[in-house]
Amino acid sequence: MKQNTAIKLFEDKKIRTHFDEQAEEWYFSVVDVVEVLTDSANSRDYWFKMKQRVTLEEGIELSTICRQLKLISSDGKKYNTDCANVQSLLRIIQSIPSPKAEPFKQWLAKVGYERIQETIDPEQGIDRARGNWLKLGRSEKWIQQRMSGQETRNKLTDYWKESGVQEQNEFAALTNIIHQEWTGLTVKQHKTLKNLKTQNLRDHMSEAELIFTALAELSTRQIAESEQAKGFTKNATASKKGGKIAKNARKELEAKTGKSVVTGENFLPPSKNQKTLKE
Repeated sequence: MKQNTAIKLFEDKKIRTHFDEQAEEWYFSVVDVVEVLTDSANSRDYWFKMKQRVTLEEGIELSTICRQLKLISSDGKKYNTDCANVQSLLRIIQSIPSPKAEPFKQWLAKVGYERIQETIDPEQGIDRARGNWLKLGRSEKWIQQRMSGQETRNKLTDYWKESGVQEQNEFAALTNIIHQEWTGLTVKQHKTLKNLKTQNLRDHMSEAELIFTALAELSTRQIAESEQAKGFTKNATASKKGGKIAKNARKELEAKTGKSVVTGENFLPPSKNQKTLKE
């Protein structure tokens, strides 16, 4: 399934992106870029004040060179977000004093080139994702499970689209139903348990958590298909049933091993974990 939105990594930090197929150009979340370049604890506030400063000092409205696009936030929902294409982003970077500015410009050029290559050969995108996970210290076994789980997820969301589920908030709501049913936690609570903020929860799941997530989503799709579920309400019922299958399997495994499947473990660097725990 083709994805217009994606997460790109710069120095192991994530930047939300959107590819405009018609214009054939990338758009980048400005607040994510600001966070990467400034290491600001509140990138939204930095961006807000920066726009005011540039307007006063240079008479330029930076908002006018941005587009509002709906991107997924840390709570799993989509919100209007200031985004900029490469040309506009280069202008914004000029107003951010940062030693990372030049490496970031080179990264922008690389992202554009990689998109062209992935259009010609989609397998390169898969290889690149695998390479990024390896750089972050994931094992081959974990990567295999992560990619397999993503395929299961894609098949489920494809079914939801075809059955009349609205892609934005309803996707997040159904995902939360499945997750809460099998884990006993909402997506937000699970992220809090793992000390995560804007990070992708699945990128910080253990192998077992990935497997049970995939089981819950596979079960949900097959139940929805057998019941010919249409619309949000019917798919919500199927989601709860699918999540329950994974919950029962989780409880049985935990009874045999004496270990909890759902954990607070993550793949964050020690400094990130320490910083989050202090807050």
